[in-house]
Amino acid sequence: MSNEPLAYRMRPQTIDEIAGQKHVIGKDTAMYKMIQNGHVPSMLLYGDPGVGKTSLAFAIAGTTKLPFVALNATKAGKKDVEDVVADARITGKVILFLDEIHRFNKLQQDTLLPHVENGSIILIGATTENPFHDVNPAIRSRCGEIKQLTRLTSEDIDVLLQRALLDPVKGLGKMKIAITDEQRKKMADAANGDARKALTLLESTVFASSEEDGITIVEDALVNSLVDRVGVFGDKKGSHYYNLLSALQKSVRGSDTDAALYYLAHLLENGDLVAVSRRLLVMSYEDIGLANPSVGPQVLAAIQSAERLGLPEARIPLANAVVLMCLSEKSNSAYAALDAAMASIHQGKTGAIPSHLKDTHYAGAKDLGHEGYIYPHNHKVGTFGGWVNQTYLPDNLIGTKYYEPIEAGEEKRLAAIYKRLEKFKTEK
Repeated sequence: MSNEPLAYRMRPQTIDEIAGQKHVIGKDTAMYKMIQNGHVPSMLLYGDPGVGKTSLAFAIAGTTKLPFVALNATKAGKKDVEDVVADARITGKVILFLDEIHRFNKLQQDTLLPHVENGSIILIGATTENPFHDVNPAIRSRCGEIKQLTRLTSEDIDVLLQRALLDPVKGLGKMKIAITDEQRKKMADAANGDARKALTLLESTVFASSEEDGITIVEDALVNSLVDRVGVFGDKKGSHYYNLLSALQKSVRGSDTDAALYYLAHLLENGDLVAVSRRLLVMSYEDIGLANPSVGPQVLAAIQSAERLGLPEARIPLANAVVLMCLSEKSNSAYAALDAAMASIHQGKTGAIPSHLKDTHYAGAKDLGHEGYIYPHNHKVGTFGGWVNQTYLPDNLIGTKYYEPIEAGEEKRLAAIYKRLEKFKTEK
């Protein structure tokens, strides 16, 4: 048997062997039909680790029988690209698979671009990062297809595991292996959408199992032990990590406690307590806001407790904070109002500060006309405190409204005060 890892050996040879990704390479897609007809457009493949970007590139090459060169942008240099270009002049079109394409610098890209443009090189770039954020626009513009690959389902991965167990040439088919459907499906679930992890887990399990009478017997205890060691899906600071942060916030905003806790669990397993804490604090003001002003200080207290405790105990106060925010009344009115004011400024909607609001803490202020300010604290209005009807906005912006109160939670009371004060302004 080859010394190459099982995940490498089981890489599909043609596009018909691709598991999942029906939206990209299913038999009804334009991509499938183009490749079957021998036409391969330059493309970018975007997706999380282990979803099959490299496998798809190899399968495309295997289907079309075109010359194929694989490079990794973290290691390849300008000379490597020039060598591929030189080969293309001799052999004709070459498929260049460039993994982690977002790592290519401008000089390397400039070397590559004209040859992609004239068609001598067919570029298949793969990236775990959002190509619209991390891939040079010049590369994107020359790729006719940008395809996002999705994480494989447990069913897709189970198909791959069964294929590996049965294949006598590339897989483990020459071995007699006693493994149950339940054990295999547990591995498929544990891989969390990552085919490479699943096949590596299967290979580790088989070779860690004991043999009796020529039969490798897989034990439940071994499977459970190895499954527990499978790493959490997603890399710190990668696109998937930021997608987790986004999903956490959107789940809290949507008041889905279970989903929010699920994403929090993923993030904490990645171990970056600082980024998670920062996002939770932002959420307490962005999404809960004036509807429940006490939540911000409570979340801050939870974050400070988590930082003092460290992981794994930090998960306890953070879980409290997430559940509290999920079930709290919500309002984004304050920061939405500020954003509206900032947008107005950028649009040039500004004016002169009224003279009575300008600084008067210096001799000569009156000579400049900086007078007329009425001190609100000297004019009591019931239990509200002090208020006086005077102009605060620039003259050309009088009547402009940025703040739109939301009648939720504590903000309902604040909204009533706001509306009452607005009414006072119209009274003579």
